[in-house]
Amino acid sequence: MKTLVHAQPYPVAVDAAHTAVIMIDMQRDFLEPGGFGESLGNDTRLLQSAVEPCQSLLTLARQLGMLVIHTREGHRADLTDVPAMKQARCKPGAAIGDPGPMGRILIRGEVGHDIIPSLKPKPGEPVVDKPGKGAFYATDLDLLLRQAKIQYLITCGVTTEVCVSSTLREANDRGYLCLVPGDCCASYFSEFHHAALAMISAQGAIFGFVTDSNTLIHDLTTGTPAAEKKL
Repeated sequence: MKTLVHAQPYPVAVDAAHTAVIMIDMQRDFLEPGGFGESLGNDTRLLQSAVEPCQSLLTLARQLGMLVIHTREGHRADLTDVPAMKQARCKPGAAIGDPGPMGRILIRGEVGHDIIPSLKPKPGEPVVDKPGKGAFYATDLDLLLRQAKIQYLITCGVTTEVCVSSTLREANDRGYLCLVPGDCCASYFSEFHHAALAMISAQGAIFGFVTDSNTLIHDLTTGTPAAEKKL
């Protein structure tokens, strides 16, 4: 049964039985000191605002039996999957693969590459390791979603304007309806965060619909069935 979720630019009908929650790159390398995010000169504390809303949304998604998928951006230990231009923009001594307080920076299997403890995947929740910004690029994410008959994506994570937006654009082109609870996303730059959300819902939801975690949780648990209301 579809439920009406209040969002921008207008309310949208969502079928929880065919919806997946995608948690994008909530990793220690991005959210904690000493990781890749800080090595680029960012204040990692600015991403913490998304953690609690993500926890609340995950609790509901698990209660409703939704598919929950986590992603991690990271690279092979031998760095053969790191494009030269990506490596070149890193600071000397703090580049991908360099030693850091949580192991080699942005390398799969290192402590910093893992998801933060407060958002750890539950047993059975897929974790998709990706070498790039978009979660569909060089991964089996689309296959996982198709196999589970997913049509709707609730997309959360960091950063709003980079990996979240890249994933949304890829998902949109593949025919998924995307819903973004804005407070479940964050950026090192507040102006980029707000601009990215505005771009997503512009022109009649060109990439997706934007809401917030409280509204989404309320509507999915107590909302009006979409069939009872004109969209």
